[in-house]
Amino acid sequence: MVLTVSPPEIQPSTSEVNIVKQGENRVALRGISWLSYQQILHALPQSRAARLTYNRGILEITMPLESHEFSRSLIEVFIRVLVTEMGLKLKTMGSTTMDREDLQRGAEPDCAYYIQNQPKVAGKTVDFNQDPPPDLVVEVDITHTDINKNDLYASLGISEFWRFNGHKLRIYVLQESESKSEYLERDRSPTFPWMQKEYLYNFLAEAQQDEIAAEVNLRDFVRKNLQS
Repeated sequence: MVLTVSPPEIQPSTSEVNIVKQGENRVALRGISWLSYQQILHALPQSRAARLTYNRGILEITMPLESHEFSRSLIEVFIRVLVTEMGLKLKTMGSTTMDREDLQRGAEPDCAYYIQNQPKVAGKTVDFNQDPPPDLVVEVDITHTDINKNDLYASLGISEFWRFNGHKLRIYVLQESESKSEYLERDRSPTFPWMQKEYLYNFLAEAQQDEIAAEVNLRDFVRKNLQS
């Protein structure tokens, strides 16, 4: 078993928002079997800050720090405002563990949502071995991660994947073929096609000064945008 501790790391960006660099502490354990991963997972309390990601022998344990949690929670608010004002349905999964033994992969994302497939899972406890995967997953990775998140979530069948590095949002849309599933980066979200990334950047920047005022202004902006 190899232990890797990942130091804070972020690349410069020209995006309109600037979040504090150190967002997570991470520990990567290599050579971990599926059984060992399950034993570690079930030994930990359900109510915990640390999140586990398992990818074919690599187990990464992530402890979110303040800037990570700020970005995560405000992106949640941003998405909920968009969904509400567009009149869509929503089932929030949060960081629910998504395990697939057949794929030797498991994840506890920052945010996960059923939107298009919400009617299929409404009012029930989701079984990822039988029910469709969430429609949208969000990960905040401000520091370096040893897990290939794009490959991981593509294999789990997540149709839309957002990644935020503290500066820039990247939107990935799943493309499936007979040979493989992979993400292609897009400028716009297929779920919120009218949304520009700058809307999120402006919201996060304003929320650093006053989260409540930022949410009120965002909701007003979205309503006006949808009416125009």
